[in-house]
Amino acid sequence: MTWSIVARDAATGAYGVAVSTCAFAVGARVPYGGGRVGAIATQAFANPLYGIDGLRLLQEGRSAVEIVATLTAADEGRAHRQLHVIDRDGKIAAHTGAACIDWCGAVDGPQVSVAGNMLAGPEVVQETLKAYIAASALDFDERLLVALEAGEKAGGDKRGRQSAAIRIWSGEPVPSLDIRVDDHADPLAELRRLWRVAHQRAVPFQQASPSRSRPAGVTDRAELDRLCAEYAAAWNARHPE
Repeated sequence: MTWSIVARDAATGAYGVAVSTCAFAVGARVPYGGGRVGAIATQAFANPLYGIDGLRLLQEGRSAVEIVATLTAADEGRAHRQLHVIDRDGKIAAHTGAACIDWCGAVDGPQVSVAGNMLAGPEVVQETLKAYIAASALDFDERLLVALEAGEKAGGDKRGRQSAAIRIWSGEPVPSLDIRVDDHADPLAELRRLWRVAHQRAVPFQQASPSRSRPAGVTDRAELDRLCAEYAAAWNARHPE
């Protein structure tokens, strides 16, 4: 009942998951990942243990193919699951269970995978992938958003629409971007609005937060305000409405 894209940005090394569905709060259930290790999307009858255990396996350096095989072999409900994974080397593996509802399946390209179930047709994942590949000049987060918008234009979830999300990990265990629309008549339009709002302060604020490379982060409020204002001004100049 969902389609999603998992990808690694070749320019920055960031990992991301973007997802949309006709169900509540998809961002709380489908996307998992971590900086420098990879990303996972678990959907259809989503199994949260795929995300939790799969992330641990990614951290151990296991390949996407190994992870998909390990997770599905241990799950008696695997026929009802859909899963796709990108590992630290940018390699892809996917599983679509035999009991997933048509249209269901996955397509992939260099360092990117698109998978979905209960969709209007195969063109949803095909157009999502095509748009992502064509948008290589865009920032990674907008590229993911543009890809989802193309999939929705191609029919999206055949039941309708309700929620959407984007999560990106740029090098740390915590997301550098985490925006979610839990319940909305036009979730991708709202996601695009929130994407713009996030870049006004939330994104640079997160960049200044404590990290492995800078454990204290930025704690001077005046400096933080300056950094956020400079970031927003530069970002808005590159992304006019």
